[in-house]
Amino acid sequence: MIELQHITQRYPTPEGGVFYALNDVSLSIKAGEIFGIIGRSGAGKSTLVRCINFLNRPTEGIVVIDGKCLNTMSEAELRAARRKIGMIFQHFNLLSSRTVFENAAFPLELVGMDKAAIKAKVDPLLELVGLTEHRNKYPAQLSGGQKQRVGIARALANDPEVLLSDEATSALDPETTVATLELLKRINQELKLTIVMITHQMDVVKQICDRVAVMNKGIVVEEGSVIDVFRRPKSETTQALIGNIMAQQLPASMVERVREQIAAFKDSEPSHILRLTFVGQEVTRPIISEASRIYNINFNILLGQIDEVQGKSFGTLTVLTSCSNDVFMSLMDYLRRHNVTVEEVTSNVL
Repeated sequence: MIELQHITQRYPTPEGGVFYALNDVSLSIKAGEIFGIIGRSGAGKSTLVRCINFLNRPTEGIVVIDGKCLNTMSEAELRAARRKIGMIFQHFNLLSSRTVFENAAFPLELVGMDKAAIKAKVDPLLELVGLTEHRNKYPAQLSGGQKQRVGIARALANDPEVLLSDEATSALDPETTVATLELLKRINQELKLTIVMITHQMDVVKQICDRVAVMNKGIVVEEGSVIDVFRRPKSETTQALIGNIMAQQLPASMVERVREQIAAFKDSEPSHILRLTFVGQEVTRPIISEASRIYNINFNILLGQIDEVQGKSFGTLTVLTSCSNDVFMSLMDYLRRHNVTVEEVTSNVL
């Protein structure tokens, strides 16, 4: 549905240099999927999403939506193409002097649709987003979550094929964020929309996205299915973002205790600190207990958490064990044969 080919956005700096907001970004987003683009502030996410609908014309690179190249379109063709790309915003961007119904109807008024057709179109949209009883209220009378639902209804008014969400949940409380994400997921399933989620919150990606691209300083540093990115984060940026919601690092006080424990047994067999990642049914299987019996070794659990990613159970566990090198190699093979991702982090702690 969306092809971004070598997108670069650069600006001159006051000092006479060049700032790259985007640097050679290429992404392919499938029809009907929910695709996340995540990064810290200043990573280039919002610049990229504005290139998708050509509100920002990239300095270099090609944007193709549903097989049509936006670069070669006339202004009239571009306006028509943009009507098939809905957008929802962090701060809602509602017109304060218009009611809920009138805000949702605004895009249809702009294209000259008559009042009866507008009503026939907007009423089902307000029912879809749960705002029928609020149709005559003004934005000042609404909660943040209700305002965002108006923004979603307005974005759907022109029957878009693509929905861009630029930090749409950042201004919402956690409970309202969950409700908004559930609504977007239902819209994706019922209307078969392709949704691009721009966010700095890995928790949003975890809850709703099929695939994700991680950005840092204008480039894509990692891309893949959400479950794979969570299971094997490659870049430091991704590891830090995942660590914000699923603890990856041992607290400093625990590190000191582990060092003291290992030092006390320095003449014994080598110690290993392992970070284990489990997905699906392996989360509930007693693999650690089985390994302990098979290899006659003990595990000290230092850190652990279980969550859900893309509807699958996802668990991480950091453990300390001591054993001979031969037993350790057999243990590693055993864990990997049972689909456990294993990373030795001993050097990070010691």
